[in-house]
Amino acid sequence: MTGAGEPRGTTVLGDEERRAANGKAAARPATYAVRSEQDLLTVRHAVRAATRRAGFSIVDQTRVVTAASELARNAYVHGGGGTLTIDYPTRRDAVGLRLTVTDDGPGIDDVPTALADGYTTGSGLGHGLGGARRLMDEFDIRTEVGGGTTVTATRWAVR
Repeated sequence: MTGAGEPRGTTVLGDEERRAANGKAAARPATYAVRSEQDLLTVRHAVRAATRRAGFSIVDQTRVVTAASELARNAYVHGGGGTLTIDYPTRRDAVGLRLTVTDDGPGIDDVPTALADGYTTGSGLGHGLGGARRLMDEFDIRTEVGGGTTVTATRWAVR
């Protein structure tokens, strides 16, 4: 189901899907719009619920939610908005949580500098991208100047 004012491809969970997400039904990817301050809060709650569903410890829940917050805020503030998709990859010894944050903003012209601690384009502390990378097990940035940015970050919970 896609709501008005949301980008194409955005999935808004209905009551039935929310109940399944809290139960044992198979997890499906879900995509959330990141276009407002309220969307940032919605993303935080959705990622927290996803970490619980995946069986993450409270410490790892906090790590993933913090990384998601940083990435979503960057898409909102610097990319003019975008989407965050939550997916549940698996491997033989672990279940994971993959966050894919995409925006259509100006892109990042110098990724190594943007990942460095202390780098900021605003009034923040400059721990956003680099901090998010450290909180996750896998981290990938695909960006094109003038063509937007996609960050994919995965954290694994070993069984």
